[in-house]
Amino acid sequence: MITSKNLTESGLDMTDVSLISDADFESINKRSKVGVGDIIFGMIGTIGNPVIVDRDDFAIKNVALIKCGGEVPNDFLLQLLKSHIFESYIRIENAGNTQKFLGLGKIRDYLFNTPHAEEMEHIGTFFRTLDNTIATQKRKLNALKQLKKAYLQQMFPQVGETTPKVRLGGFSEPWEIRRLGDCFDYASSKHTASNFPQVVGGYPLFDANKQIGEISSFDQEHPYISIIKDGAGVGRITKRNARTSVIATMGYLLPSCDLEFGFAYLQTLNFNGFITGTTIPHIYYKDYSQKAMFVPTPNEQAAIGDFFRTLSENFVNQKAKLNSLTQLKTAYLQKMFV
Repeated sequence: MITSKNLTESGLDMTDVSLISDADFESINKRSKVGVGDIIFGMIGTIGNPVIVDRDDFAIKNVALIKCGGEVPNDFLLQLLKSHIFESYIRIENAGNTQKFLGLGKIRDYLFNTPHAEEMEHIGTFFRTLDNTIATQKRKLNALKQLKKAYLQQMFPQVGETTPKVRLGGFSEPWEIRRLGDCFDYASSKHTASNFPQVVGGYPLFDANKQIGEISSFDQEHPYISIIKDGAGVGRITKRNARTSVIATMGYLLPSCDLEFGFAYLQTLNFNGFITGTTIPHIYYKDYSQKAMFVPTPNEQAAIGDFFRTLSENFVNQKAKLNSLTQLKTAYLQKMFV
């Protein structure tokens, strides 16, 4: 505990420091100290998002705290607070308010239906198991993201390198230096959907929705490459398969190298140095087309492309499982609470 003696010995200025008594400290700490198994959720701004805490070394303020050990098990109560029943209550209580807020009185007065104690225990256990399964699936997805990031760093030459640190078995030929413009042709909004060049595997597209430099891959059914040329998200690379509207903020890369290899390689390159403009950031193909890149033989390109395609397919499958689990939980929350 911090005392006036501690502060004085530390050399801190005590002029503007107000101290409270031990009794007041214990009273405040008792009200706000969080224990394992307690529920906390937001009361101001973002209301809800309840969680059960698994540690007891902190206190809270301006957050609702429901202590563990009441008549209603917190495992059951947590899911009730996540259900459409409680969300409807929040919407009604905040109707017409400019700032979202749910007072402690409203939380204490909230009325809800409960089954008998044994059923509440079973419902809480059911959702806890489902939540653990969802959490495990999220960890799998994150592990795949990290795995891909590691492979991108190891299987393509980094700055100052001419060959990658890791190569697939059976390949030893040196990589050749090329310009990015040698491996990717370019098309712009001057092309229309009817005269856009045909590309094996799809149509590369610059997509302007995300943050600068962000890279995203969709799935094996989206086999073309994208990078934004101006506006929000300039420099972001994506991959798609369906012909889309040709608009001015987008540019189109047409790979002459293996499509999957090219898409993976582009994700290792930093385009931020080619971004100019302040009001509307933009990037010109004539500038980054001179960027150096090292390219292996066509056979190694195809092997690397297949490797990353398989990795992406695995990610898509695991993401589909997570989406299914999330939808399943949403359905159960709607049907198991009244």
